[in-house]
Amino acid sequence: MASFKNIICLAILIFLVGNSSAQLSTNFYSNSCPKLFSTVDSAVKSAISKEARMGASLLRLFFHDCFVNGCDGSILLDDTSSFTGEKTANPNRNSARGFDVVDNIKSAVENACPGVVSCADILAIAARDSVVTLGGPNWNVKLGRRDAKTASQAAANNGIPPPTSNLNALISRFSALGLSSKDLVALSGSHTIGQARCTSFRARIYNESNLDASFARTRQGNCPRANGSGDNNLAPLDLQTPTNFDNNYFKNLVNQRGLLHSDQQLYNGGSTDSIVSSYANNPNTFYSDFVSAMIKMGDIRPLTGSNGEIRKNCRRTN
Repeated sequence: MASFKNIICLAILIFLVGNSSAQLSTNFYSNSCPKLFSTVDSAVKSAISKEARMGASLLRLFFHDCFVNGCDGSILLDDTSSFTGEKTANPNRNSARGFDVVDNIKSAVENACPGVVSCADILAIAARDSVVTLGGPNWNVKLGRRDAKTASQAAANNGIPPPTSNLNALISRFSALGLSSKDLVALSGSHTIGQARCTSFRARIYNESNLDASFARTRQGNCPRANGSGDNNLAPLDLQTPTNFDNNYFKNLVNQRGLLHSDQQLYNGGSTDSIVSSYANNPNTFYSDFVSAMIKMGDIRPLTGSNGEIRKNCRRTN
């Protein structure tokens, strides 16, 4: 009887995990492309050495890919005369960047092992390598994703939380993808690197009260109040160490120095305050939870097996 129950439990577990993420593994390319990791790492380090901000850009591409119909490389597809992809969706237009770096990584990987590694997997590895290069934690990336043959501008517009989101909206969106409030806060910690455009934080620095006054004045210095003036001016998401992956982002939130409205929502008298406090006080807790959340996010609806394809060029389908 016990063994029968065990079989039933196992069957349910397999069903819940689903075929897709269960087929991802950390050694997926160990035989078919043994030089994969060193090839990607070298290209990522080279790109970041030329421009430190590129690490944040590559990490963001992986987020914006996974949050739209799963981690399938759809964000990398260019628009064509008969197809509108995700690059021109509101969360990506004028802000998603690093596509040329992904092209360079793909070329290097194709030289090492032609037709083997998906663009979706290249994004997942590049995101990890960016974090590590900028001083953050390391982890084993699960691989085996295949590339989508289509993309959705509408799904990108609806699926990626805007910087104006309140806490309930953030929790709800992450929850819909199987990510917890803790995952939300940990993944938001990626804003310890990178920059944002004036259009993303203008309303906050002029209109909101849960904001350190001196910090607001600093930001107002390069983001004029009038729409259209300095819209593309950039500010670091973490003023202290914008190119170091650390826990200063959370210290900033505790001091009401979150740049985006959605950032400060994580520490604003709500249910996630205690998580932010724990990460502000203990970088190792943040790193550990960030790694878990990144692995979880990488499991969102991947195409595996005979689904999708291995694109030769990340910008277009075969």
